[in-house]
Amino acid sequence: DVTAPTLLVVGGSDPQVLDLNRSAQRSLTCENHLSVVPGATHLFEEPGALSVVAELARDWFRDHLPPGG
Repeated sequence: DVTAPTLLVVGGSDPQVLDLNRSAQRSLTCENHLSVVPGATHLFEEPGALSVVAELARDWFRDHLPPGG
């Protein structure tokens, strides 16, 4: 069982992986969030997509890790 707060990030143009992430999210009992990056595909190769992923991760960790971490 996963107990740590969990961030799931998936590209909006990756329907198969989006479905897998939605299924995984439904099975999680811990705090979680699914972020969909609009227009991004599986590897987030589109211009700006990886920056969005980095910002989402940064914000998630900032909100879920203690100061000085």
